[in-house]
Amino acid sequence: MTVDTPKFHTIKSPILHSNFVKIVEVGPRDGLQNEKTIVPTETKLKLIKKLSQTGLTVIEAGAFVSPKWVPQMADTPQILQHLDKYPADAATPKGITYPFLVPNLQGLERALELTTNLKEIAIFASASEGFSRKNINCSIDESLERFRPVLELCHDRGIRVRGYISMIFSCPYDGPTSPTRVAEVTKKLLDMGCYEVSLGDTNGTGTPPLTSVLLTTLFSKQYSIPVSQIACHFHDTYNSALVNAMTALYMGVRVFDSSVAGLGGCPYSKGATGNVSTEDLIYFLHGMGVETGVDLEGVSRVGEWISKELGRANGSKVGPALLTRVKAEVEKEKEKEAKL
Repeated sequence: MTVDTPKFHTIKSPILHSNFVKIVEVGPRDGLQNEKTIVPTETKLKLIKKLSQTGLTVIEAGAFVSPKWVPQMADTPQILQHLDKYPADAATPKGITYPFLVPNLQGLERALELTTNLKEIAIFASASEGFSRKNINCSIDESLERFRPVLELCHDRGIRVRGYISMIFSCPYDGPTSPTRVAEVTKKLLDMGCYEVSLGDTNGTGTPPLTSVLLTTLFSKQYSIPVSQIACHFHDTYNSALVNAMTALYMGVRVFDSSVAGLGGCPYSKGATGNVSTEDLIYFLHGMGVETGVDLEGVSRVGEWISKELGRANGSKVGPALLTRVKAEVEKEKEKEAKL
């Protein structure tokens, strides 16, 4: 059944004349990494497969990080090998990219030992010194130097690299984050070879004014960062992810990260809850007249399924409401047919 969302008006950005938004699904990696109970590899693979059947074209599949620090990602090698061996099992004819997060050259080399078909990876830096040292045990500048050989090897192998920046608005260790600091780190990642940088509101403290100031700084003449190379990654800790997304949308951003059923959180940021749910983000975007190519009902069913598998409440507001409506409409159709 096709689910329609109300159309308020169509967004036409004066900066980026595109009415299409790409959704980067981070549920299988960022969404699951903070689950206290280890999720079976089979469940993760089912999640990836189900998501791949909804129209999503970018799905983060895992992370080559130390199992000691992030035990939930210990089976990433098996996931990569499965996707490498059975690409048709989790892909549509249009093709789907499955990026893997790597923290350093060793992580990349581990991935390359398992496959010669790696298409994309992601690297992560911080705009906060305190969080950088807590999360990856080094300074911001040191982390960027670690990524230099990673980017060089990826360039030689034809592997695309996406950058992440954490704590773009504030940090639990350092307090408010300077927009200029975010701009500096963003520019360095782009200059090093990242094709895109995702700005992460890791602890979800962002507001529309903060979002506007940050993006204005990035797009200013001083930094001249192209809006086409910026993505936004909002957490919904204070229920502000969608209004921040609206602000970014009006300012030309056309790539957003989200997590099915609102899964996620950050193990190094107390109180940080999940990412904005993919269901809620898609409903909002479709309601604004923006195209995503993603089946809202299909993603909602995946969110319902994974929430039950994990034994947790569904973090999406739209998903459960939409499926309840769909079920009621199906029951009405059955009643009509019974009366004929």
